[in-house]
Amino acid sequence: MRTEKDSMGERQLPDETYYGIQTLRATENFPISGLKPLSTYVDACVLIKKATARVNGELGCIPTDISQVIIQAADEVLQGNWRDQFVVDVYQAGAGTSHHMNVNEVLANRALELLGGEKGDYARLSPNDHVNYGQSTNDVIPTAIRIGGLLALERSLYPSLAGAIATLDNKAREYQDVVRSGRTHLQDAVPVRMGETFRAWAQILADHLVRIETAAQDLTLLGLGGSAAGTGLNTHPRYRFRVAEVLSELIDHPLQTAPHLMAAMQSMAPFVNVSGALRNLAQDLAKMSHDLRLLDSGPNTGFKELQLPPVQPGSSIMPGKYNPVMAEMTSMVCFQVMGYDTAIAFAAQAGQLELNVMMPLIAFNLIHSIELLGNTLNALTLRGLKGLTVQSDRCTAYAESSLALVTALNPHIGYLNAAAVAKESLETGKTLRQIVLEKGLMSEEALAQVLDLAKMSAMPGKPSENASQP
Repeated sequence: MRTEKDSMGERQLPDETYYGIQTLRATENFPISGLKPLSTYVDACVLIKKATARVNGELGCIPTDISQVIIQAADEVLQGNWRDQFVVDVYQAGAGTSHHMNVNEVLANRALELLGGEKGDYARLSPNDHVNYGQSTNDVIPTAIRIGGLLALERSLYPSLAGAIATLDNKAREYQDVVRSGRTHLQDAVPVRMGETFRAWAQILADHLVRIETAAQDLTLLGLGGSAAGTGLNTHPRYRFRVAEVLSELIDHPLQTAPHLMAAMQSMAPFVNVSGALRNLAQDLAKMSHDLRLLDSGPNTGFKELQLPPVQPGSSIMPGKYNPVMAEMTSMVCFQVMGYDTAIAFAAQAGQLELNVMMPLIAFNLIHSIELLGNTLNALTLRGLKGLTVQSDRCTAYAESSLALVTALNPHIGYLNAAAVAKESLETGKTLRQIVLEKGLMSEEALAQVLDLAKMSAMPGKPSENASQP
């Protein structure tokens, strides 16, 4: 065991731990959920520490040898080492001080080892005086949320959205000529192309990608350098500009210091904006997953116009049963993201004066939402959409039997006659075509042209247009 000291006294820690006394106190204070910080959030915090150590070393604010070992320790964490040392519960001290000190202590103790020293020997290299030089929880954590959000979008959600869009476009081309019955109010409607159903979904996702990318621009303005309250106390005059440049290099994304550091530190509006765009995607994605389940319902007593690939047995008692589990999982994730968005909105308005103390909740919910949606879209695409097949014969049979085909007769026989034909068809079981010919309302040749399913379901523009193209 080793002994560490803080402003509240002394505590003993196991020699092998890289975190220190303040982290230990936090683990004792917050045994709340068992949820630990997300890996992407840890990356974001450590990237900030790497950038600030480099800049503070360049500017002469900390010794060069100290700067170098902090950077080396940060690189080791970014490569996957010491991950079990980030242990503070998601629900913790306001503003994120506990997690922030967890990061500072891990990097300081590993840096001390690299210098040939002992963990806890903070007289030589301190979590506060060196790793955290010129920084405060109040400017580091909102910056970490920004960096974590951008990392999660680039690593997870953007590629997964692009993959889903491309897969749906491919399905649209494959099934462009299959006609099915449209449905409104869950009742028969005019015929549509199955290909256009997929193309519409691709376009919806492409539009959401643009919305999210636009909202994410808010994450590129950093309040880092504002220190405790936005005034930049204890920072070098060039620090905030230089650290934004270094962070831009580290994450390969353009960043800049915010025009007003106090505003960037106080307002959670950028996170609410991105979360709202994620909620918007979740709402449409949930609707899409519900549609997939409806169209796959059956096999004998439902729509069964398409077949999602069976990926696991669907029942512990009914042999041979398969369920649309990827679509079901998607809906659950979407509901969770909507719930996270509500929590973010409440947390964002709960700040007072120079600080919002609800940032740990915002950090977890926002980054988790991005990664949940990315993982979900990836799984749905790989194990659902790519192997999806369309039951063409069933689609055609439904389309031909739809009473809504009578809509095409309106310009030729009038609304009232068309309504009477539909009513008789429903009562007698005769087809619309039979009844129109029996009543002499149209010639057989003219009726064939009007009730041409392919022509009725054709969309304006080229059928091969790709929804993901601007």
